[in-house]
Amino acid sequence: MELFELVTANTIPDAVKAQAKSSTAQNGAEVRFIAGGTNLIDYMKLNVERPTRLVDINGLPLDQIEKTADGGLKIGALARNSDVAQDRTVKEQYAVLSQALLAGASPQLRNMATTGGNLLQKTRCVYYRDTATACNKREPGSGCSAISGYNRMLAILGTSEHCIATNPSDQNVALMALDASVHIEGVKGQRTVPIAEFYLVPGSTPQRETVLEPGDLVTQITLPKLPVGAKSVYLKLRDRASYEFALASAAIVMKQDSSGKIEFIRVAMGGVGTKPWRSTEAEKALLGRSATSSTFLAAADAAMHGAKPQSQNGFKVELAKRCLTHAMGQASQSA
Repeated sequence: MELFELVTANTIPDAVKAQAKSSTAQNGAEVRFIAGGTNLIDYMKLNVERPTRLVDINGLPLDQIEKTADGGLKIGALARNSDVAQDRTVKEQYAVLSQALLAGASPQLRNMATTGGNLLQKTRCVYYRDTATACNKREPGSGCSAISGYNRMLAILGTSEHCIATNPSDQNVALMALDASVHIEGVKGQRTVPIAEFYLVPGSTPQRETVLEPGDLVTQITLPKLPVGAKSVYLKLRDRASYEFALASAAIVMKQDSSGKIEFIRVAMGGVGTKPWRSTEAEKALLGRSATSSTFLAAADAAMHGAKPQSQNGFKVELAKRCLTHAMGQASQSA
């Protein structure tokens, strides 16, 4: 690992000013924020990330989990994953988020990992992690080794000829289904970005994963109040039960009316997209329909519209459908 300078930010403006010295806030940034470090340190050890300065933000007052005046919830960027997962309001009103966090990583990692760090979690594509291979995300213009190589774990939605890397997070799939908003403070002041607009598909610039600019610090996320009676479920399918990334996952938020028809629905998927994947196609197929197995199957088919499997991950199309239909069924039964 190359030498780097470690500095401590005592205020949010100090942190913003320090990171603004970097030429980018994306892959290859010279200045990185560090909190839990569970993702960044791994990539520094692999020589994938080589920052010259780390800005320690653990002292910033950004770890609160609080209800908002409009009935929603505010989660600070430094709130630990374990604290969020066990928070009473999260468990009772946003169960899909608690379930997603508990499905990810190990208890030890959850005790260190933060909400903001998880929001920016890097792909586990083996070629991104291996500096001896070509990867457009790590080194723009070098090529994508995964397209003709090992791609079993990789994306089938949102891909391009330049990148098929999967977003690995469980938390962010749940946040997508919950219509979270990401609050950012930067050199131009404060702004709020809907999570659906926060992530970018690779296109021809896979090295750019989010809308963040140099100096931008994620300070918190907010969750809107859900309709009374809405239920939520997170289902994750993986090769092994412990400490493994999703082959396919589904986050469902659903409310049915008195006749059993779906009057509110949010559908997001993990393990299959280049970013946490919100399926408006599935939502349109569900809204106003009776919560039946045939309705769920039709919605799952709609969710796979545009899927482009590679040589080794074609099974994900059917796996994702089954994951979705089962999760919808669970949500409807709990409702």
